[in-house]
Amino acid sequence: MNEYAHLAFKLTADFPKSEIYGVTSQSRRSSLSIILNYVEGYARKRPLVRFNFLETSYGSLQESKYLLEFSYAEKYLTSTDYDNSLRLAEEIGAMLWKEIEHLEKSLK
Repeated sequence: MNEYAHLAFKLTADFPKSEIYGVTSQSRRSSLSIILNYVEGYARKRPLVRFNFLETSYGSLQESKYLLEFSYAEKYLTSTDYDNSLRLAEEIGAMLWKEIEHLEKSLK
């Protein structure tokens, strides 16, 4: 997740200046939100609260993935950067989903 956030900041540095308050800002915020919600969730004692933060983290990941698709369609990203970012996002998504499902089962 840390690598993904840093990658988002690196890639968006070359986005058009006209997107500084749009796609650039939103891409950076959503990528940071993934790890920040994950970390905050694990700092919480109650499993249900942790579960909510993990779900928020997963939601931020989905937002970030859409922004990757949008940025690629607008030609802000090369196909290599898009593919590498998407691959990393998919790995994070699989890990988060597994944790969410495991925690959800333990809450029942």
